[in-house]
Amino acid sequence: MIQKMNLKDQVNAAANLFSYHRVDTLNNHMLNVLQAENRTLDFHVHDQSDEMFYCIEGEFDIEFDDGATHLTEGDFIIIPHGTRHRPVCKKLVKCLLVEVEGTLNENNTGGTYKA
Repeated sequence: MIQKMNLKDQVNAAANLFSYHRVDTLNNHMLNVLQAENRTLDFHVHDQSDEMFYCIEGEFDIEFDDGATHLTEGDFIIIPHGTRHRPVCKKLVKCLLVEVEGTLNENNTGGTYKA
């Protein structure tokens, strides 16, 4: 039987900060939950795929070359491929990331993602 999932339960089960926890896949997309706090990643670009951030709890910014977008609980943003960006998390945030398999690597996650 197909099982439902609760994102808050899934992200709360990922007890370590900055640890990507895969909750499922959708076609060739990874669905990872993550908790982060006091963290600013380097600007980076995903050349081959778009990326989606969904804010489950808390708030954070996604900075771009021309400004920033602030996300709070329930907000999501899709970042088109080829767009320079970086997440900025000042307080504890819990989020879902959706991206094509193979997009995440140590360089664009501050060294915290391990394939």
